[in-house]
Amino acid sequence: MKVGIVLSGGGARGFAHIGALKALEEKNIQFHLVAGTSAGSVVGALYAQGHRPADIMAIVQQISLIRTVRPALSWTGLLKMDGLRELLLKYIPHNSFNQLALPLTVAATDLKRGKVNYFTEGDLITCLTASCSIPGVFDPVPIGDSLFVDGGVFDNLPARAIRDHCDVLVGLHCNPISPDFDARNMKVVIERSMLMAIGVGTQFSKHLCNFVIEPPGLDRFNAFEIGKAKEIFEIGYRYTKDMVTPEMIFNPTHD
Repeated sequence: MKVGIVLSGGGARGFAHIGALKALEEKNIQFHLVAGTSAGSVVGALYAQGHRPADIMAIVQQISLIRTVRPALSWTGLLKMDGLRELLLKYIPHNSFNQLALPLTVAATDLKRGKVNYFTEGDLITCLTASCSIPGVFDPVPIGDSLFVDGGVFDNLPARAIRDHCDVLVGLHCNPISPDFDARNMKVVIERSMLMAIGVGTQFSKHLCNFVIEPPGLDRFNAFEIGKAKEIFEIGYRYTKDMVTPEMIFNPTHD
């Protein structure tokens, strides 16, 4: 039986994915193929490389806005992710989809053609940075004859990319939208509005999964709260450890 896992984007909330993976590992649940968007693509790539969840947490905790971004000096974005590229090359030195231990699909948005692209080959690290490039914040990433930005623009939970290649598909989603909302400033309002827009397509993607893990409470954190990595990790870990069993995954019932 082929078991796939798909990891959503969500910025710092993606630390919850690592906690969930650790809990699933402790339950002896193994995956055979991986797909991800943005933060989910980075965690998914490190997992596909063969790094265990505890090691992935140690790696991604090295990420900080100060160390991993540089001024873009362009009209298309404020920042670029040279530092993130350097960090990923350190832990995935071959920089190749084909040399990963597990098949990986990375979603990124093609600005020129106005559609999502699912990468499964080529320059791995470039595809990962493209998938993470939030429009207007990070400079678009050139690949071939086009420019790419965050895959979440079109597909924040790229289940459709691997649905036909696995018997069971587990989704890790870190962008829940709860009714508890405090419109305390413009930044919060804009981010929530973006999450709601992204969430329309995500609902379809969830239904393609046999089982979805969506830890509650993650909407308390914004996409850039990297300093709260341990707290976010623990939410993903505790929820998955306490609420998810192998039977729920391998004998799921659809809504």
